[in-house]
Amino acid sequence: MNEKILLIEDEEALLMTLSDRLESEGYVVECARDGLTGYERATADPTDLIILDLMLPKKNGFDVCREIRQAGLITPILMLTARGQVVDKVVGLKIGADDYVTKPFDMMELMARIEALLRRAPSRPGNDGMFEFGSIRVDLRGTEVFRNGKPVPLSAREFQLLRYFIENRGVTLSREDILKDVWGYSAHTFTRTVDVHVASLRQKLEKDPKQPALILTVQGLGYKFAA
Repeated sequence: MNEKILLIEDEEALLMTLSDRLESEGYVVECARDGLTGYERATADPTDLIILDLMLPKKNGFDVCREIRQAGLITPILMLTARGQVVDKVVGLKIGADDYVTKPFDMMELMARIEALLRRAPSRPGNDGMFEFGSIRVDLRGTEVFRNGKPVPLSAREFQLLRYFIENRGVTLSREDILKDVWGYSAHTFTRTVDVHVASLRQKLEKDPKQPALILTVQGLGYKFAA
């Protein structure tokens, strides 16, 4: 199945150029010319990657990104910005963007960033996208989790981490690997964030978070999903 990219960009020339290039690379491309339409399409139809301009009519890129994450979607987001200020890039990453490219950009660099994001994005679930263990039911396609039939509220990052554990169940995963594959980070100084998110998942999913039976700690190595 060809990967699908949603391109949210209001500059007509760039929209056409990017669409043509992405389609020539084998991607399926859907376009939106304003932030409001972009948000509606992002939340209505599953896609593998979102390319999002910051300066958009009706709803700016920051708001679109923030609301996509608030909706629980974990689709990778690549921001396009004509701005050079570091603060804009930092804000974008903090509210949920996975990467950014500053205009004018080199097309080869953009394609490399796209390929990198798609490589580390969770794969689309097969069949009905359902996974069950004990009293827990996970709808990978609908990004929903239920415990004893009741919804379990997870942040977008918590859901992405849970999905990563499910896709790698039975495998001992180092904190560094989890950080790289789920967060896209490589710096060891951030590994504490993995522990924090694991602790949060345990609180929400384990019968006894102090004696976990699902997300196990492998001393000196990392974690293993044992469901």
